[in-house]
Amino acid sequence: MTRDRLHFLLLNIGHFLDHLFTLIFATVAALALHREWGVGYAQLLTYATPGFFAFGVFALPAGWLADRWSRDGMMCVFFVGIGVSSIVTGFAQTPLQIGIGLFVIGMFAAIYHPVGLAIVTMKWRNMGIRIAANGVWGNLGVACAALITGFLIDHGGWRMAFILPGIFSIAMGMAYWALRHGAIRSDHTASRTPGSAKTDELPISDRGIYIRISAIIFLTIAVSSVIFQSTTFALPKVFDERIQGLAGNVSAWLQGVATADNADVATAIGSLAFLVFAVASMAQLVVGAALDRLGARQVFMIVAFIQIVFFWLMPGQTDAVAFAVALGFMLGAFGQIPIGDYMVGKMASGAHRARIYGVRYVVSFTALAASLPMIAFVYDRWGFDTLFRILAAAAMVIFVAVSALPRRLPEQQRANVAAE
Repeated sequence: MTRDRLHFLLLNIGHFLDHLFTLIFATVAALALHREWGVGYAQLLTYATPGFFAFGVFALPAGWLADRWSRDGMMCVFFVGIGVSSIVTGFAQTPLQIGIGLFVIGMFAAIYHPVGLAIVTMKWRNMGIRIAANGVWGNLGVACAALITGFLIDHGGWRMAFILPGIFSIAMGMAYWALRHGAIRSDHTASRTPGSAKTDELPISDRGIYIRISAIIFLTIAVSSVIFQSTTFALPKVFDERIQGLAGNVSAWLQGVATADNADVATAIGSLAFLVFAVASMAQLVVGAALDRLGARQVFMIVAFIQIVFFWLMPGQTDAVAFAVALGFMLGAFGQIPIGDYMVGKMASGAHRARIYGVRYVVSFTALAASLPMIAFVYDRWGFDTLFRILAAAAMVIFVAVSALPRRLPEQQRANVAAE
């Protein structure tokens, strides 16, 4: 494997770990802590909310530091920092302690998106498919959070779900530093090369069009984040309520017995959630290829329509039907992810790209964090059926907003792009 390919692989592993760490607690809260600590599911969500706000708010300073110092250096900080904070969180004894741990995890998790995506969109050609491939790794992290955590709840306890990935992340940080330490030393000097600022001007003559496109991009990013967070965070609990029969049958089939032991149902639910996440994440590859051919407007409208249909179908469904419909709306939820990064990458300034992605993820993850209290509020009063109707309305907002985009986005000139 060439150093260039290894670099892309480590960036992809970073995206995998970023989403895994931020969603470990979703499965832990749904399947273990509310029983072990005697704390309600809705109450536990309040302890995760500050961590997701940190996930958004710290994206901007992370991007600023990356542009001012070193993007590769910030990736090393990400791997080691999130690993250490996850290990410490695994030793929490109270909800407050785990909330503090999740906040620190969120701070380090905020580094990846503005920094990692700035590297991906600047270094390689075929932006759409590169972003999509990187996105698949991130969503496999989402999927494995449910799978790994469900397995460890049954066979080792929830604390190992924080500790073992933390150790692995530190090892990846050391590998990244070994590969990129020369680039880290030279990044600061290269960022101050005279004349580099000249590439920052956008070739857009009509400022009004630029402002309109930017407003639509950030509106759809915010609403898409609410949809993504609501579906990925709540899905383990939705499955815990809606597909117990299917999960019991799957567990019994895996064990080769007539009935499943209740202790292994969590593993079955985690496995089914993993299956949905893993299959749905493949939609990003299709979307990424379509973006390079068709542009953002047409692709985004199709994805939004898929979400509208399946969110309206979900209320009242259970077991196999609920599983199939969940797969449908998760295809849309995952498929929309590379579109926002593609639109920002097309229009963002190269010299300040990490900072612009930082702004993008402040918007995205602030909306993402705000969705947790919304999930808790709606679930506590009306249940998940109402949540799905709200998400269908949100997808309709995206559909209408995207219809106002031009067929092709104005594109920022990019320099120093590596060959594939």
